[in-house]
Amino acid sequence: MSTHYQEKLLTAARQLGIDINDRQIEQLLHYHQLLVKWNKAYNLTAVRDAEDMIDRHLIDSLAILPFIQYDDILDVGSGGGLPGLVIAIMNPDIRVTVLDSNGKKTRFCTQVKLELQLSNVTVVHTRLENYCPAQPHACITSRAFASLRDMVELSAGCGTSATVYLAMKGQYPEAELAELPATVELLNVKELLVPGADGERHLVTLNRV
Repeated sequence: MSTHYQEKLLTAARQLGIDINDRQIEQLLHYHQLLVKWNKAYNLTAVRDAEDMIDRHLIDSLAILPFIQYDDILDVGSGGGLPGLVIAIMNPDIRVTVLDSNGKKTRFCTQVKLELQLSNVTVVHTRLENYCPAQPHACITSRAFASLRDMVELSAGCGTSATVYLAMKGQYPEAELAELPATVELLNVKELLVPGADGERHLVTLNRV
């Protein structure tokens, strides 16, 4: 089965225009194995089927990579490390902080960090509004986390006006965009063509003005 998953990842990376090497494939599959194993006890995700996790979590998270142009990422509401740990695996030179308020999920992320030897990852267990980094983050990402307004407002202490927000959404988030305050600028909404996706996917790019 791992050969099948390997082929799915390779095909998806090629369709997304992403370079991927054998080491990264190995780490992604190891991460997937841990996600399947821990999910049985820790309820990390509502997705139960192992193959569905490849499509709906790993490949979906790979879709953000062409837009990661920053050396320091904060992934908020990261849960089981999506997309933060995928970003870290694919970009070992980027500093990635994965943050979640759920202790089970951050313990899982810590285990993944240790087993995959991801020296570029920091795991933070706290609520986003209580997080005060020593240095502001260059980019803040999220996937299936709160509304756009909440994402920006709750992370007010995590960045500066130069910080870019990349929020992964399903359908075009028209209502959420309408709720954004005047202090937030919409830079772009990009439809993501994700291999194997069973619905619409969009990436919203924001910053503060």
